[in-house]
Amino acid sequence: MKLMFASDIHGSLPATERIITLFEQSGAQWLILLGDLLYHGPRNALPEGYAPAQVAQRLNALASRIIAVRGNCDSEVDQMLLDFPVTAPWQQVLLNEQRLFLTHGHLFDPENLPPLSERDVFVYGHTHIPVAERGEACTLFNPGSVSIPKGGFAPSFGMLNDDVLSIQNLDDCRIIAQVSITP
Repeated sequence: MKLMFASDIHGSLPATERIITLFEQSGAQWLILLGDLLYHGPRNALPEGYAPAQVAQRLNALASRIIAVRGNCDSEVDQMLLDFPVTAPWQQVLLNEQRLFLTHGHLFDPENLPPLSERDVFVYGHTHIPVAERGEACTLFNPGSVSIPKGGFAPSFGMLNDDVLSIQNLDDCRIIAQVSITP
C-alpha cells in the first residue's frame, strides 16, 4: 500500500498546490491529512500564500481520496467548506499486520498514547517537527509541516511505501528520515 501524509497546511495555497502535485505523481491510494488544514492559528504567523478558501477548493477536488483528522485549529466552520470529513479526532488505517493510528497530536501524543500494540504506528502532526522512529510502545511518525516547519526543518511530508515510512523535503523530495514498520 502506498499512502501520502501531510500535516499543518494552515491555509497555505502554495504548500497545498505542491502536495497535490506530488500526490498525483506518487501513485498513492490515499492522501492522509493530519489536521490544521485551513486556519493558521493564533500562535503561528500567516504562512506564505495564506488563502484558506482556495485551499479548501483545491483539497475538495481530491475529496474521495482523502482521509483526514481534526487539528486544534480546525473548526466546524472549516467542515462547512470541505467536502470530506474533517471533524474526527482520530482515524485508523488497517494494514495486514498492524494499524496506523492517525491523529493531529493535540489530544493524543507520544507522551499520551492511545492503547496500541508495539507493531502499530502512531501517526501525528501538531508539533511541525518530523519524527520517524521506533518508540518504546510503538513506531512514531510525524511528517512535519508543509507550511510552517519548526525546529530548523524544511517543509516536509510523509510517504508509506510498502513497509517503509519516510519523511521527505517538500521542495526536492529528498528523504529526511525513514523507519521500517515491518513487525
